Amino acid sequence: MHNSPWSGRMPGLFMGLRAAWKEGYGLANLRKDVMAGLTIGIVAVPLAMALAIAVGVPPQHGLYTAIVAGAIIALTGGSRFNVSGPTAAFVVILIPVVQQYGLGGLLVATVMAGLILIALGLTRMGALIQFVPYPVVLGFTAGIAVVIATLQLPDFLGLTVDHLGEHYLANLGSIVSAFPSINPMELGVGIFTLLILIFWGRLKVPVPAPLVALVAAALATWALNHWLGGGAVDTIASRFTWEYRGESGQGIPPIPPAFALPWHLPGPDGQPLQLNFDLIRALLGPAFAIAMLGAIESLLCAVVADGLSRTRHDPNSELIGQGLGNVVAPFFGGITATGAIARTATNIRSGARSPIAAVVHALVVLIAVVGLAGVLGHVPMAALAALLFVVAWNMSEAHLFARTIRSAPRPDVAILLICFGLTVLFDMVLAVAVGMGLAAALFIHRMSLITHSDRVQTDRHPDTRSLPAAVALYDVNGPLFFGAAEKAMSSLRLVDPGVKVVMLDMRDVPSMDGTALVALQSLITDLRQKGIALIFVGMKARLIVKLRRAGVRKEAGRLTYVTDMEEGARVARRWLG
Repeated sequence: MHNSPWSGRMPGLFMGLRAAWKEGYGLANLRKDVMAGLTIGIVAVPLAMALAIAVGVPPQHGLYTAIVAGAIIALTGGSRFNVSGPTAAFVVILIPVVQQYGLGGLLVATVMAGLILIALGLTRMGALIQFVPYPVVLGFTAGIAVVIATLQLPDFLGLTVDHLGEHYLANLGSIVSAFPSINPMELGVGIFTLLILIFWGRLKVPVPAPLVALVAAALATWALNHWLGGGAVDTIASRFTWEYRGESGQGIPPIPPAFALPWHLPGPDGQPLQLNFDLIRALLGPAFAIAMLGAIESLLCAVVADGLSRTRHDPNSELIGQGLGNVVAPFFGGITATGAIARTATNIRSGARSPIAAVVHALVVLIAVVGLAGVLGHVPMAALAALLFVVAWNMSEAHLFARTIRSAPRPDVAILLICFGLTVLFDMVLAVAVGMGLAAALFIHRMSLITHSDRVQTDRHPDTRSLPAAVALYDVNGPLFFGAAEKAMSSLRLVDPGVKVVMLDMRDVPSMDGTALVALQSLITDLRQKGIALIFVGMKARLIVKLRRAGVRKEAGRLTYVTDMEEGARVARRWLG
C-alpha cells in the first residue's frame, strides 16, 4: 500500500478507510472506534481552543478546525489512525500571518496551502519526507516549542503586556519588562493546572488529564472570581466576544460551523479583505511554508502511527486528504490543520480500529460547541497557557535533543543547533531552508570522501596478470557526482608516459550525474590527445546509455565498453597488437 514517489499508480482517496474495510469491519470494531473517538474528542476540545488563541484568533476557530478538517482528512486520507486538527507546530508560522493579514488572510493562506498539498500528493511527492534530515526536524520542532512556551508567559503569569509582534527577542523583552504586573491569582491558577497535568497521568486513571485539569481550574477560577469580585482571573468568556446574525455574546458562540467565504472575514483592520492577485501573491510565501510544514508533520505523524499500530499508510493519499481538509475547513471558519502526533498516539492506545474514530472525535467537538459553549467560556486563560506549556515540553523532545548533542557527530549537532537558533530568533522557514542546505552540503562532503579512483597493480588480478606494462588499471569506487567527480577523475590524468591503454573498473560506480559526464568527456579528450586508449569495465547499462546520449560512443582502438576484466584484457592486448 505504500507508494514510491515515482510510482506509476495515481494516488487515491479514502485509502485509510479502504485498508480498514479490507481487513473486515464489524460492530466490535465500531464500538472500539467510538470509545477511542470519545477519548480524543475530550482531549481535542481544550487543545483546539488553546492553539487557536495562541495563533491570535478566537477559540471557536480552533474547534471548527477539529470538526471540519478532522472529519474530512480522516475519511479521505491515507492513514488509518491519523487525527488531524490545529497543532502547536503551526503557531510560529500562523502568528505573523494573522498579525499582517488578519483572520481572513489566514484562512485564504490555508486554502492556498491545501491546494499545494493536493498538488504534492497528485505528483507523488509523499515519500520525499524521508529526505528531511532528523537534526533539521528536531531543531525546528524544539525551537517552535521554545517560542510557544514563551508566548504563554503573559497568560500564565497574568501580565499586562502590550501587543506582541513577530520577533522573538522583542517579545521576550516586552514580557520581561512586564514582570512587575504579575497577577498572583492568575499565576496560582496556572500552577494549579500545571501540577494536575503533570501528576494526573501518573495515577493511571482512564480520564484524560486535560479534562480533569481544565474542569478543576474552571471551578477554582469561578470560586476566586465569586469571592474576590469579577475579573480576578481572566477566562475565555471575559477575553472573547462574538457576533452572528444579529446575536452576540461572550466566549464561544453556541453554533456549529457555518459556511462563509474566507476573504469576507476580517483583515488586519477589522474590515473584509479584497480578494485580488496582490493578496494571493503576498500570501503565496506563507501558504508554501504552511504546506511544507503540514506535509512534514502529517507524514511524520503517519509514520509514528505505523510504528504503534504495525500498519502502513499511503503518503500521497495522506497529502491529498490533508489538502482537501485545509481547502474546505476555511470556508467554515477553520484554520490550518495537520496530523497531531499526540492525539494520534492517544487514538491508537485507546483502541481505534479505523478512521471512524477520528470522525467520532470531530462529532464530540461539534457536540461540545453546540451544547457546552457556555461551560467552555469559564475555562481560565492561565489554564490554557499551562496546557500549552505541557504541549510545548512534549513537542520539544528535550531528552532526544540532549542525547543528540551528546552522541551525534559534530556536524549534525551544528545543524541541530543552527536550526533551533534560527527558528527561535527568526522563523521556521529560514531554519528549514538553511538546515536542508547545510545537511545537503554535509552529505555531499561525506559522499565525496568515499568516491575515489586508485591505480591497481595488474599482477594482483588473475585476468590481468599477463598484461604488459603499457596497460594501466584503475579501480573507480563510489557515486560520480558534482561533489566528487572531478576529484576522482583528476588522478586518472597522471598516467605514466609508457601507458598506451587505460582500463577503468566501473563496477562499483552506482550513479553518475551531469558533472561526472563532463569530467569523463574531458578525461577522454585528454587521453586521446596523449594517444591513450580507454576501456570501461563493468559499467552499468543505464550509465552507458547516459554516456551515449552525451556523445561518448565506441571508437575502434580508442574507446569501448566491456562486461568484465577478462574481456577487457583481451581487448587491451588486441589494441596493443
